[in-house]
Amino acid sequence: MARRSSNIKVVPECRAALERMKYEIAAELGLTSPAADFSAESSGELGSRPEAVYGGVQWESLTTRDAGTVGGMITRRLIRQAEQTLGGI
Repeated sequence: MARRSSNIKVVPECRAALERMKYEIAAELGLTSPAADFSAESSGELGSRPEAVYGGVQWESLTTRDAGTVGGMITRRLIRQAEQTLGGI
C-alpha cells in the first residue's frame, strides 16, 4: 500500500502564506541570519520567495528540535486564527 503524503495543501493558494509564516517564526526564534529585515515594509507580495524577503535560514543546519519548534508554532498560530474566526459563529 502506497503512503499518502500528509504535506498536500488542501488550498494550494495558501503555500506562500505558510512559507512566509515559517520564516517569520524562524526569525522570532533567532534562527535567521542577523542581517535579515523583518519590517512590515519588506513583507513582500503573496507568492514572492520568502527566503529572499526574510533573509536566510540554514534549514539543513537546524536541529530537529528547532525545526519541530517552528512547525509547532505554525500549528498554534493556525489554530488560534481558526478559533478567532470561528468564535463569532
